[in-house]
Amino acid sequence: MVLEVLFALIKIGVVWGAVSLLVAYMTYFERKLIGHMQVRLGPMRVGPHGLLQPIADGLKLFLKEDIIPREADRAVFVLAPLFALIPAFVVYSVIPISSGFVIAHLNIGLLFIVGVSSLGIFGIVLAGWASGSKYSMLGGFRSAAQMISYEIFLGFALIGPLMVAGSLNMLDIVEAQKDMWFIVYQPLAFVLFFIAGLAETNRTPFDLPEAETELVAGFHTEYSGMKFAFFFLAEYANMMVVCSIAAVVFFGGYLGPGAPGAHWFILKVFIGMFFMMWLRATLPRFRYDQLMGLGWKLMFPLALANIFLTGLLMYLV
Repeated sequence: MVLEVLFALIKIGVVWGAVSLLVAYMTYFERKLIGHMQVRLGPMRVGPHGLLQPIADGLKLFLKEDIIPREADRAVFVLAPLFALIPAFVVYSVIPISSGFVIAHLNIGLLFIVGVSSLGIFGIVLAGWASGSKYSMLGGFRSAAQMISYEIFLGFALIGPLMVAGSLNMLDIVEAQKDMWFIVYQPLAFVLFFIAGLAETNRTPFDLPEAETELVAGFHTEYSGMKFAFFFLAEYANMMVVCSIAAVVFFGGYLGPGAPGAHWFILKVFIGMFFMMWLRATLPRFRYDQLMGLGWKLMFPLALANIFLTGLLMYLV
């Protein structure tokens, strides 16, 4: 019993440490990628080719003065960044990185992921409300409407692959794709999931809760220091969660040509992250009415149609 607990704690430490390091360096990778797409060099000053820039940024934010606005609700203002960050890390406890490396083997793994990841919205809404700023409040309101709406479409997009797999267990979903990845059976579900994932993580072209051209910085306008860093890390951690779910549910997780292993899972997550960053350098921001129209007028009917067609095909076959 003691050894099992110790082994579980070691796995938690390894996963959380690896995710933290990857999240930090995803910021560097995105700045480099967008820099080259815009015919710039990106970070170059700290370390060779700017490789130490994430560490320098972390130290700068850690040492920066922590300011709390006079009109803010102090307790909620301090706790909000944690509400945004912690769910993204907890989700990795049920994501299988390889066949033998998963922290918690839950029979309702995917339901657990959808439920826990949806808690991150509370951090953003509370940050907007507690800051005592109209810009933060507007960002919080936008985020609440956007994330609650697209949470529905994200969940509906996952129902099709679940019907094919016949299980909510993440390992069972991966093993069900030994012969063929679910992206072949469920291409529409993947497109809907990826679009909803962009909206859930407030990424371009759905970055309306931040909208620096109109809301200064959106929900985290009044934050500085490590609290601001937590929101920054939460965004990239949630991007990794969306790409990890896509890798497991649609692309076979740790399965791939040749021997299965964690390297296939990591490669698929990195490819998903690359596409998210590519979109930021390519697409303009949607208007708010376009965002809601896309979700409720197009994605919602398509998600329902995909569930119906999947059920019909399973019944006929």
